[in-house]
Amino acid sequence: MSDTSAQFTGNIPDIYDRNLGPVIFEPYAQDLARRVIVPDGAAVLELAAGTGIVTRRLREQMPSGATLVATDLNQAMLDHAQARLADLRGIAYKVADAEDLPFENAVFDAVAMQFGLMFVPDKDQAAREARRVLKPGGVFVVSVWDEMEFNPFGRIAHETVARLFPADPPQFYRVPFGFTDPGALSDLLSRNGFADVVVESVKLEGRAPSAHFFATGLVEGNPIRLMLEERGAPLAPVVDAITAALVAELGDTPCVTPLRAWVATAR
Repeated sequence: MSDTSAQFTGNIPDIYDRNLGPVIFEPYAQDLARRVIVPDGAAVLELAAGTGIVTRRLREQMPSGATLVATDLNQAMLDHAQARLADLRGIAYKVADAEDLPFENAVFDAVAMQFGLMFVPDKDQAAREARRVLKPGGVFVVSVWDEMEFNPFGRIAHETVARLFPADPPQFYRVPFGFTDPGALSDLLSRNGFADVVVESVKLEGRAPSAHFFATGLVEGNPIRLMLEERGAPLAPVVDAITAALVAELGDTPCVTPLRAWVATAR
Protein backbone atom coordinates (compact mmCIF):
# COMPACT_ATOMS: atom_id res chain seq x y z
CA MET A 1 0.00 0.00 0.00
CA SER A 2 3.03 2.30 -0.21
CA ASP A 3 3.12 2.74 -4.00
CA THR A 4 1.93 5.82 -5.84
CA SER A 5 -1.66 4.57 -6.08
CA ALA A 6 -2.05 4.91 -2.30
CA GLN A 7 -0.39 8.31 -1.81
CA PHE A 8 -2.90 11.01 -0.87
CA THR A 9 -0.46 13.76 0.06
CA GLY A 10 0.02 17.54 -0.22
CA ASN A 11 -3.24 19.31 -1.04
CA ILE A 12 -4.75 16.16 -2.61
CA PRO A 13 -6.94 15.54 0.49
CA ASP A 14 -8.46 19.02 0.26
CA ILE A 15 -9.33 18.73 -3.45
CA TYR A 16 -10.49 15.12 -2.98
CA ASP A 17 -12.82 16.21 -0.21
CA ARG A 18 -14.16 19.29 -2.00
CA ASN A 19 -14.43 18.13 -5.63
CA LEU A 20 -14.98 14.36 -5.36
CA GLY A 21 -16.50 13.87 -1.92
CA PRO A 22 -19.96 15.35 -2.49
CA VAL A 23 -20.22 13.88 -5.98
CA ILE A 24 -19.26 10.21 -5.68
CA PHE A 25 -18.57 9.43 -2.01
CA GLU A 26 -21.28 11.22 -0.03
CA PRO A 27 -24.18 9.29 -1.62
CA TYR A 28 -22.64 6.00 -0.54
CA ALA A 29 -21.60 7.34 2.85
CA GLN A 30 -25.24 7.80 3.75
CA ASP A 31 -26.09 4.32 2.49
CA LEU A 32 -23.25 2.66 4.40
CA ALA A 33 -23.90 4.49 7.68
CA ARG A 34 -27.50 3.34 7.83
CA ARG A 35 -26.28 -0.28 7.67
CA VAL A 36 -24.11 0.10 10.78
CA ILE A 37 -26.62 -0.31 13.58
CA VAL A 38 -25.08 -0.55 17.04
CA PRO A 39 -26.40 -0.09 20.60
CA ASP A 40 -25.42 2.65 23.00
CA GLY A 41 -21.96 1.99 24.41
CA ALA A 42 -20.81 0.11 21.32
CA ALA A 43 -17.44 0.61 19.61
CA VAL A 44 -17.17 1.08 15.84
CA LEU A 45 -14.01 0.98 13.71
CA GLU A 46 -13.79 2.68 10.33
CA LEU A 47 -11.07 1.58 7.90
CA ALA A 48 -9.83 3.77 5.04
CA ALA A 49 -11.69 6.74 6.52
CA GLY A 50 -10.05 9.20 4.13
CA THR A 51 -11.22 12.77 4.70
CA GLY A 52 -14.04 11.75 7.03
CA ILE A 53 -16.99 11.66 4.65
CA VAL A 54 -18.32 8.36 6.00
CA THR A 55 -17.00 9.19 9.48
CA ARG A 56 -19.42 12.09 9.82
CA ARG A 57 -22.39 10.01 8.72
CA LEU A 58 -21.46 7.17 11.07
CA ARG A 59 -21.03 9.49 14.05
CA GLU A 60 -24.28 11.31 13.38
CA GLN A 61 -26.37 8.14 13.33
CA MET A 62 -24.61 6.34 16.21
CA PRO A 63 -25.92 6.58 19.80
CA SER A 64 -24.24 9.32 21.82
CA GLY A 65 -22.63 6.78 24.13
CA ALA A 66 -21.06 4.77 21.30
CA THR A 67 -17.46 5.40 20.24
CA LEU A 68 -15.93 5.61 16.77
CA VAL A 69 -12.30 5.06 15.76
CA ALA A 70 -11.50 6.42 12.30
CA THR A 71 -8.35 5.02 10.68
CA ASP A 72 -6.51 5.53 7.42
CA LEU A 73 -3.10 4.66 6.04
CA ASN A 74 -2.44 8.31 5.16
CA GLN A 75 -1.78 10.81 7.93
CA ALA A 76 -2.64 13.72 5.62
CA MET A 77 -6.12 12.32 5.00
CA LEU A 78 -6.74 11.80 8.72
CA ASP A 79 -5.50 15.29 9.54
CA HIS A 80 -8.01 16.69 7.07
CA ALA A 81 -10.78 14.52 8.52
CA GLN A 82 -10.04 15.57 12.07
CA ALA A 83 -10.08 19.24 11.11
CA ARG A 84 -13.33 19.06 9.13
CA LEU A 85 -15.08 17.06 11.88
CA ALA A 86 -13.95 19.21 14.79
CA ASP A 87 -17.60 19.84 15.66
CA LEU A 88 -18.24 16.16 16.42
CA ARG A 89 -17.48 14.39 19.69
CA GLY A 90 -16.71 10.74 20.28
CA ILE A 91 -14.25 10.14 17.41
CA ALA A 92 -10.66 8.98 17.78
CA TYR A 93 -8.25 9.12 14.83
CA LYS A 94 -5.41 6.69 14.23
CA VAL A 95 -3.12 5.86 11.32
CA ALA A 96 -3.54 2.15 10.62
CA ASP A 97 -2.91 -0.38 7.87
CA ALA A 98 -5.95 -2.59 7.19
CA GLU A 99 -3.60 -5.58 6.87
CA ASP A 100 -2.13 -5.06 10.35
CA LEU A 101 -4.56 -3.35 12.69
CA PRO A 102 -3.12 -1.98 15.96
CA PHE A 103 -6.02 -3.21 18.10
CA GLU A 104 -6.66 -6.11 20.45
CA ASN A 105 -8.89 -9.04 19.51
CA ALA A 106 -12.68 -8.71 19.76
CA VAL A 107 -12.97 -5.04 20.73
CA PHE A 108 -15.37 -3.62 18.13
CA ASP A 109 -19.07 -4.18 17.55
CA ALA A 110 -18.84 -3.10 13.91
CA VAL A 111 -16.20 -2.41 11.27
CA ALA A 112 -16.96 -0.24 8.24
CA MET A 113 -14.88 0.26 5.10
CA GLN A 114 -16.06 2.31 2.13
CA PHE A 115 -14.12 2.09 -1.16
CA GLY A 116 -10.85 1.12 0.51
CA LEU A 117 -10.59 -2.62 -0.03
CA MET A 118 -9.60 -2.21 -3.68
CA PHE A 119 -6.35 -0.53 -2.60
CA VAL A 120 -5.32 -3.31 -0.19
CA PRO A 121 -2.75 -5.72 -1.71
CA ASP A 122 -3.59 -8.67 0.59
CA LYS A 123 -7.37 -8.61 0.79
CA ASP A 124 -7.54 -11.92 2.66
CA GLN A 125 -5.31 -10.53 5.38
CA ALA A 126 -7.47 -7.41 5.64
CA ALA A 127 -10.59 -9.56 5.98
CA ARG A 128 -8.93 -11.67 8.68
CA GLU A 129 -7.89 -8.55 10.56
CA ALA A 130 -11.42 -7.13 10.41
CA ARG A 131 -12.77 -10.40 11.79
CA ARG A 132 -10.09 -10.55 14.49
CA VAL A 133 -10.97 -7.16 15.98
CA LEU A 134 -14.72 -7.78 15.88
CA LYS A 135 -16.62 -9.09 18.86
CA PRO A 136 -18.60 -12.31 18.36
CA GLY A 137 -21.63 -11.39 16.28
CA GLY A 138 -20.06 -8.13 15.19
CA VAL A 139 -20.83 -6.78 11.72
CA PHE A 140 -18.47 -5.89 8.87
CA VAL A 141 -19.85 -3.53 6.21
CA VAL A 142 -17.64 -3.01 3.16
CA SER A 143 -18.22 -1.43 -0.25
CA VAL A 144 -16.37 -1.60 -3.57
CA TRP A 145 -17.08 0.00 -6.93
CA ASP A 146 -18.73 -2.01 -9.68
CA GLU A 147 -17.11 -1.99 -13.13
CA MET A 148 -16.27 1.19 -15.03
CA GLU A 149 -19.05 0.30 -17.46
CA PHE A 150 -21.54 1.23 -14.74
CA ASN A 151 -19.52 4.17 -13.40
CA PRO A 152 -18.90 6.24 -16.52
CA PHE A 153 -16.95 8.98 -14.74
CA GLY A 154 -14.13 6.47 -14.14
CA ARG A 155 -14.19 5.14 -17.68
CA ILE A 156 -14.21 8.63 -19.17
CA ALA A 157 -11.25 9.74 -17.06
CA HIS A 158 -9.28 6.57 -17.80
CA GLU A 159 -9.90 6.67 -21.55
CA THR A 160 -9.09 10.37 -21.78
CA VAL A 161 -5.78 10.03 -19.96
CA ALA A 162 -4.90 6.98 -22.07
CA ARG A 163 -5.41 9.06 -25.22
CA LEU A 164 -3.24 11.86 -23.88
CA PHE A 165 -0.38 9.54 -22.90
CA PRO A 166 -0.54 6.65 -25.40
CA ALA A 167 3.07 5.59 -24.90
CA ASP A 168 2.85 5.39 -21.10
CA PRO A 169 -0.72 5.81 -19.85
CA PRO A 170 -1.12 6.22 -16.07
CA GLN A 171 -3.07 3.30 -14.66
CA PHE A 172 -4.41 4.76 -11.43
CA TYR A 173 -8.06 4.82 -12.53
CA ARG A 174 -8.00 1.05 -12.88
CA VAL A 175 -7.21 0.61 -9.19
CA PRO A 176 -10.54 1.76 -7.71
CA PHE A 177 -12.31 -0.49 -10.23
CA GLY A 178 -10.01 -3.45 -9.69
CA PHE A 179 -12.23 -5.59 -7.42
CA THR A 180 -15.68 -5.54 -9.00
CA ASP A 181 -16.83 -9.19 -8.82
CA PRO A 182 -19.57 -9.63 -6.17
CA GLY A 183 -18.88 -13.35 -6.04
CA ALA A 184 -15.23 -12.71 -5.28
CA LEU A 185 -16.23 -10.28 -2.52
CA SER A 186 -18.61 -12.80 -0.98
CA ASP A 187 -16.03 -15.58 -1.20
CA LEU A 188 -13.37 -13.36 0.36
CA LEU A 189 -15.51 -12.79 3.43
CA SER A 190 -16.77 -16.36 3.71
CA ARG A 191 -13.35 -18.02 3.50
CA ASN A 192 -11.99 -15.71 6.17
CA GLY A 193 -14.52 -16.63 8.82
CA PHE A 194 -17.52 -14.41 8.21
CA ALA A 195 -21.09 -15.70 8.09
CA ASP A 196 -24.43 -14.35 6.88
CA VAL A 197 -22.70 -12.65 3.96
CA VAL A 198 -25.00 -10.53 1.83
CA VAL A 199 -23.75 -8.56 -1.17
CA GLU A 200 -26.09 -5.96 -2.68
CA SER A 201 -25.87 -3.88 -5.84
CA VAL A 202 -26.48 -0.23 -4.93
CA LYS A 203 -27.22 2.20 -7.77
CA LEU A 204 -27.07 5.90 -6.98
CA GLU A 205 -26.34 9.15 -8.79
CA GLY A 206 -23.54 11.67 -8.52
CA ARG A 207 -24.14 15.36 -9.25
CA ALA A 208 -21.34 17.89 -9.69
CA PRO A 209 -22.03 21.61 -10.09
CA SER A 210 -20.02 21.53 -13.31
CA ALA A 211 -17.95 19.14 -15.38
CA HIS A 212 -14.83 21.23 -14.74
CA PHE A 213 -15.41 21.02 -10.97
CA PHE A 214 -15.64 17.23 -11.25
CA ALA A 215 -12.66 16.94 -13.61
CA THR A 216 -10.53 18.96 -11.22
CA GLY A 217 -11.19 16.38 -8.53
CA LEU A 218 -10.55 13.49 -10.89
CA VAL A 219 -7.12 14.89 -11.79
CA GLU A 220 -5.89 16.92 -8.83
CA GLY A 221 -7.75 15.17 -6.01
CA ASN A 222 -6.26 11.70 -6.28
CA PRO A 223 -2.86 10.05 -6.81
CA ILE A 224 -3.02 10.19 -10.60
CA ARG A 225 -1.81 13.74 -10.07
CA LEU A 226 1.51 12.34 -8.84
CA MET A 227 1.74 10.03 -11.83
CA LEU A 228 1.21 12.97 -14.19
CA GLU A 229 3.76 15.10 -12.38
CA GLU A 230 6.28 12.26 -12.62
CA ARG A 231 5.83 12.45 -16.40
CA GLY A 232 6.36 16.21 -16.34
CA ALA A 233 2.81 16.76 -17.57
CA PRO A 234 0.99 20.02 -16.75
CA LEU A 235 -2.31 19.33 -15.04
CA ALA A 236 -4.50 22.01 -16.63
CA PRO A 237 -4.67 20.43 -20.13
CA VAL A 238 -5.60 17.08 -18.57
CA VAL A 239 -8.36 18.71 -16.53
CA ASP A 240 -9.62 20.47 -19.68
CA ALA A 241 -9.61 17.25 -21.71
CA ILE A 242 -11.54 15.32 -19.06
CA THR A 243 -13.94 18.26 -18.67
CA ALA A 244 -14.75 18.15 -22.38
CA ALA A 245 -15.26 14.38 -22.29
CA LEU A 246 -17.53 14.62 -19.23
CA VAL A 247 -19.61 17.35 -20.86
CA ALA A 248 -20.02 15.28 -24.02
CA GLU A 249 -21.39 12.27 -22.17
CA LEU A 250 -22.70 13.44 -18.79
CA GLY A 251 -23.58 17.09 -19.37
CA ASP A 252 -22.59 20.25 -17.56
CA THR A 253 -23.98 22.52 -14.81
CA PRO A 254 -24.79 20.03 -13.43
CA CYS A 255 -22.68 17.11 -14.55
CA VAL A 256 -24.63 13.98 -13.58
CA THR A 257 -23.13 10.49 -13.49
CA PRO A 258 -24.69 7.10 -12.74
CA LEU A 259 -22.98 5.32 -9.86
CA ARG A 260 -22.98 1.62 -9.03
CA ALA A 261 -21.27 -0.23 -6.21
CA TRP A 262 -21.38 -3.53 -4.33
CA VAL A 263 -22.05 -3.32 -0.60
CA ALA A 264 -21.41 -6.39 1.53
CA THR A 265 -22.63 -7.01 5.07
CA ALA A 266 -21.27 -9.95 7.05
CA ARG A 267 -21.08 -11.21 10.65
